[in-house]
Amino acid sequence: MPADKPVALVVGASRGIGRQVAIDLANNGYAVVVAAKSVTDPSKPVVPFPPNPNSPASTITTVAREILSAGHDATAVQVDVRSPESIKALVSKTLSTYGRIDVLVYNSGAIFWASVPSTPLKRFQLMQRVNPEGLYATIEATLPHLRPSGRIIVVSPPIYSRFFRGKTAYAMGKIGMSVLTKGLAMDFEREGSKDMAITSIWPAVAIESGATEQFTRANPDEANDLRKATIFSDAILAILAAPPSVVNGELLLDEDFLRDHAGVTDFSKYNVVPGTSPRRMLPQKLPDLTVAEQDDEGKRYNSSKDKAKL
Repeated sequence: MPADKPVALVVGASRGIGRQVAIDLANNGYAVVVAAKSVTDPSKPVVPFPPNPNSPASTITTVAREILSAGHDATAVQVDVRSPESIKALVSKTLSTYGRIDVLVYNSGAIFWASVPSTPLKRFQLMQRVNPEGLYATIEATLPHLRPSGRIIVVSPPIYSRFFRGKTAYAMGKIGMSVLTKGLAMDFEREGSKDMAITSIWPAVAIESGATEQFTRANPDEANDLRKATIFSDAILAILAAPPSVVNGELLLDEDFLRDHAGVTDFSKYNVVPGTSPRRMLPQKLPDLTVAEQDDEGKRYNSSKDKAKL
């Protein structure tokens, strides 16, 4: 049955940031497709419910149940973003269930932080398949259904040198996702698609997750530098509320966008530990990637018009 409300497809929504984004989109009037690999048997209820949102007990099954229990609309669909066929099946299920897609949030990610000599090729390949390749395949499958108006939100960072340090293999994929944001935004502008927008977003301060729980268990004081995932979902809601021209092609930080465009001045409600001042991870000022454009950019090639030679 076609949805009478906007539909958001959240990929990577089983726990942590993705779970919070799915729940808050539902709370704000979206029908939400909750997608990820992890599922649980609905005939075996999770106890306690809801489970720890940063634990393996939190799956797309439990997230969809949380949303439905609150009186909102959600459908859980399992997907493996390494498989184009699985992604196409996800999009097909979304359309057969709701008849439309208005928002795509891509939060799936594989993480391995280490120097180049300490990162095995298989780890590098996994990160590329889940991060930039998974994003590309998901956009390719959803884009025809997002037009002529639609929003894409990508969880990827601004581009700056310090991000590469100590995690080059990971950074190659995540920065590639940000390049996709910049490039697709240029395509939208060139085509005159004024109602389309793609935006990247990244946390300015570390957000509690399954990964950070490993550190806080070993050192509880680490929680002093963490924020709740609600800051990220609030920033995404603010991005979706902004005109496409304001956010298209932007590589945003959650805190900065909320301050500059949503009027938020007090961020203490997002602190995991009340009364603390979490340390900002990201630089206060980021590089401007634009350059002065020359009048003649040279001959532009379009390989899609010359497929016979490829």
